[in-house]
Amino acid sequence: MVAILDSGEERILERCTALDRRLVAATRGIRLLQAVSWPASAQQRFCDDWQRGERRLPHIEYRAPGLAGERAELAAIAHEADPGHPVGKYLRSSAESWRIATELLDAVGTPAITGHSIRLYGRPGDLLAGSELTNLDAARHFIGLAGEFDQELGSRDADYCIPAEVLRLELQQQLDAFFHSHKVDVEIDPDLIAKAAAGPTRIRLRSATCFTEYDRHQLIEHEAFVHSLTGLNGREQPNLKSLSRSSPRVTATQEGLAVFAELMSGSIDIERMKRISLRIVAIHMALGGADFIEVFRYFLDSGQTEADSFSSAQRVFRGVPVTGGAAFTKDNVYLHGLMTVHTFFRWALKNRRLSLCRALFAGKMALHDVIALEPYFSSGYIAQPMYLPPWARRANGLAGMLAFSLFANHIRMAHVEAEDLVLGL
Repeated sequence: MVAILDSGEERILERCTALDRRLVAATRGIRLLQAVSWPASAQQRFCDDWQRGERRLPHIEYRAPGLAGERAELAAIAHEADPGHPVGKYLRSSAESWRIATELLDAVGTPAITGHSIRLYGRPGDLLAGSELTNLDAARHFIGLAGEFDQELGSRDADYCIPAEVLRLELQQQLDAFFHSHKVDVEIDPDLIAKAAAGPTRIRLRSATCFTEYDRHQLIEHEAFVHSLTGLNGREQPNLKSLSRSSPRVTATQEGLAVFAELMSGSIDIERMKRISLRIVAIHMALGGADFIEVFRYFLDSGQTEADSFSSAQRVFRGVPVTGGAAFTKDNVYLHGLMTVHTFFRWALKNRRLSLCRALFAGKMALHDVIALEPYFSSGYIAQPMYLPPWARRANGLAGMLAFSLFANHIRMAHVEAEDLVLGL
């Protein structure tokens, strides 16, 4: 450690490290998204029926994993962790988050999953931090803007598509060059419904899929340089190995940081914002009673292909009945997380604490964690990140973009007329 700790603090941290090891062991078998995911065969069946004019709700079978032992251990860890100590509070909050996840999985296939999901990920009607607007308001705003751009730009598609195998080879080459001390494999998964999924050492791509140039850049920035990167940095932690695990409580920050990375690297496009926003509206529809077919039609009418509409709709109905009134609300966090992370980065610049932005990549943590745990980065109990995304390494460029954003917020676009811009020139 860099700083010398007094004996009392040393003993507390030793106890925290022991609790952290128990937390990692207790959560090793909890695979939340895997337990609620749909098989690729469900998409094939539904789309084949749809082409023939047959409208059938998908039938998905789930099996509750049985996590009573893990839940009891997580409750014990939360009880033993000291909420008055920053590391103890982090461990307690993480254990509680995982405990709720076990309750969610016990309810898989039933409407009861919705309540647990809302506790973990919120709902579309939740207010954005520091605003009177909701996630749903933000989603409708971006959908409206995308509609206007569709008319102005005339085309949303790339001139060509990148086959999955070509993209796999290109990404593998980039990752091999970037992750100098680890191996992250890029694989093609025929059973994957989403376009891509990432873990610390593996990124999967959906087979038989056309990827665009924007997809390529988004995958590297979002999946590799945030999700895989923070997982690998977490594994390198000397004391808090749980920072390598995606506890549900960090999902909003992780997804928000990943979309923010797309934004800062110039990898995001308006169609991407539209896709994220459509999912939030779709969650709102499902909670309001819309069934799978109604939500599928919503995506279809919004311009998505049948395959993409199915993929989008199944995200809303993962783990819940497809007859309406229930939803898996994870996709609610994307816009909320993006807005919060963007605000955090601007706050860090304003308060001369950009080091916190770099520390955010040291593992999978919530924004509150990186602030509360700041002294433990200084002491060396928590290690600085081994890897940083290229855009985050360029401190001057990052500060420049944030400084401009911070000042531009003072300009109220509702008060700007075209004549003002002409006169300004």
